[in-house]
Amino acid sequence: MTTPSTEQIAILGGGNLGVALARGWVRAGRFLPSQVTVTRRQVDKLSALAADGIAVHADNARAVSDAAIVVLAVQPRQLPALLAEIAPVIDSSRHHVISVVSGASIADMHRVLGDHVDIVRAMPNTAVSIGESMTCLAGHAREGGALTSAITLFDLVGRTLVIEEEMIVPATALCACGIAFFLRTVRAAMQGGIEIGFHPEDAALLAAQTAKGAAALALQSGAHPEREIDRVTTPRGCTIAGLNEMEHQGLSSAMIKGIVVSSKAAAGLYTG
Repeated sequence: MTTPSTEQIAILGGGNLGVALARGWVRAGRFLPSQVTVTRRQVDKLSALAADGIAVHADNARAVSDAAIVVLAVQPRQLPALLAEIAPVIDSSRHHVISVVSGASIADMHRVLGDHVDIVRAMPNTAVSIGESMTCLAGHAREGGALTSAITLFDLVGRTLVIEEEMIVPATALCACGIAFFLRTVRAAMQGGIEIGFHPEDAALLAAQTAKGAAALALQSGAHPEREIDRVTTPRGCTIAGLNEMEHQGLSSAMIKGIVVSSKAAAGLYTG
């Protein structure tokens, strides 16, 4: 069982990801609802969190002052103003800062918050809310530092991988945007299931559970996906017939091109 933290955490930005993080860490038992603060300009949109006992308000500076861990979860265009707002109350001796803002480098944030502030970049996805995120982390490895805190936190809501900071933008495309990409393939499989005769609710279950099983096989075996594919395909069989048709229609190339284009777009999100 997870030992609850004795610290307060402030999540600055109550959009989809910020809310998912709050719910994920509370569900994992890392924080009590009373230890979590989520801020947003339109506080009324956080009423569901408030009903669960999580503090919600619009005062970022106050949230930072009350917390030891500060998570920056605003849109890239909102980050410069947020950094300027919290800079006077950031204390390098007690604050660990974790940024999930796409495109903003640690150097960008240091220029406003100060060089001595311990900052980590994290790129999770919205599956944090159910404990199934893939989160990439980048930062300086210091004993008891922000990177250690981030690994502990994000391991509770999925799996983590520490990478070089230059790879955080590509991770945005593959992991964060990837949730949408893989869900689109699930939707396509569901639509195919309907066309071959299943009711929509049954097709949705069959497609999603099959996708979950395929991902679990890839993770557990640690082998190249093609090895598991080979176990399903047989000469002149229906699986290879379907695979070949999908490849003729550009399945793999479309996914690859989508990830590459998404990565390029992510690189230009922050202009502060």
